[in-house]
Amino acid sequence: MTLTTRFAPSPTGYLHVGGARTALYSWLFAKKNGGDFVLRIEDTDLERSTQASVDAIMDGMNWLKLDWNLGPFYQTKRFDRYKEVIQQLLDNGHAYRCYCTPEEVELMREEQRAKGEKPRYNGMWRERTDYPADKPYVIRFKNPLDGSVIIEDLVKGNIEISNKELDDLIIARSDGSPTYNLTVVVDDWDMKITHVIRGDDHVNNTPRQINILKALGAPLPKYAHIPMILGDDGKRLSKRHGAVGVMQYRDDGYLPEALLNYLVRLGWSHGDQEIFSRDEMIELFDLSGCNRAPSAFNTEKLIWVNQHYMKSLDPEYVASHLQWHMDEQGINTDNGPALSEVVKVQADRVKTLKEMAQISRYFYEEYQEFDEKAAKKHLRGVAKEPLKLVKTKLAAISEWTPENIQAAINGTADELEVGMGKVGMPLRVAATGGGNSPSLDVTLALLAPAQVVSRIEKAIAFIDARAQQ
Repeated sequence: MTLTTRFAPSPTGYLHVGGARTALYSWLFAKKNGGDFVLRIEDTDLERSTQASVDAIMDGMNWLKLDWNLGPFYQTKRFDRYKEVIQQLLDNGHAYRCYCTPEEVELMREEQRAKGEKPRYNGMWRERTDYPADKPYVIRFKNPLDGSVIIEDLVKGNIEISNKELDDLIIARSDGSPTYNLTVVVDDWDMKITHVIRGDDHVNNTPRQINILKALGAPLPKYAHIPMILGDDGKRLSKRHGAVGVMQYRDDGYLPEALLNYLVRLGWSHGDQEIFSRDEMIELFDLSGCNRAPSAFNTEKLIWVNQHYMKSLDPEYVASHLQWHMDEQGINTDNGPALSEVVKVQADRVKTLKEMAQISRYFYEEYQEFDEKAAKKHLRGVAKEPLKLVKTKLAAISEWTPENIQAAINGTADELEVGMGKVGMPLRVAATGGGNSPSLDVTLALLAPAQVVSRIEKAIAFIDARAQQ
């Protein structure tokens, strides 16, 4: 039998990082074992499910390149199959009609709470057949009364739950629509899922699903429940901790490789190794390496990983992602250096691609004004002579290279018998509009010669205007 895993999100919002990590672990496990990876959209919550959320999930999966080879399957297109299985359970005596109203069930629970008992449905209609006419009913699964369910969890170890702890759960609502625990069971059965890898918030559902599978005579998948992700304050990760949607990380300037690498280590380890290529993840990933305890999300660690990938991946590839941010910030890159060249000089100076785009604007468009602090410090009267001389030397360069540019800067400092800073800093402010840039020779080499000369003239005019105030 082919090993088959699945990722089964509900389309009621974005693809959050917890879901992305579950998808990644399921994807890696299937890839490593030459298996299938199923994408299933659990959209039976008709009030909350939206096409926009489906699109957001797909966007996140595609951005991370977590490709599925089976699906996507939509539960809303399988209602006939669910009704068939519900009828099968009724016919085999594993399910029954329950005519209790929600108010009656709540009254049962209140009485149980008053006695210090666990609140639950008490099985009132479990063996009855005196069905009233024209009264709405739900269908409940007849859970075993004795024994226990043992989950042979591949992450947490064996988990045993007594059947006495489980009540007869509803598998079909009064309108006939199936409930979550029924649809999941049927889907996992029909799609031949061999391994269910999911968050440990589903541990309570697993014994119920195992009992339904046994009642249907269906094979049991193996289960692996991954501990949740916490914020740095020890509480469950949520919006208050910052970005939790996968595409928000793209918007904030992270590379997909960085987020994947960070997520694979957020609950799994292979020795002390921190950086994993996609191929290494597939080769080394194993469920036995997953932690049993929750993991805390650390944005500073993610930034470190992102910086590693910005510096180490092919600049052409990084530039393809940087282009999106340039477009978002309204920076037209048609006229200016190749983005890959910008990546080479800026990658070790920033935390994110968004920041890289922000500080690289001067390569592609004229700045409107000088940075006030930099201009006040460096565009003073004493800078006029160095700027005029270096402009002349730069304009005379026949081959516009970093080496020749540096020679012109050095020559200016030598001729005027001043330190390099007296030439370099005014020139940097003139060329970029601010006081920070990569190495000056490389920065100027990425600008057009005429552009550099024009900006120096702009700086000299600024100095003159300032002197007349």
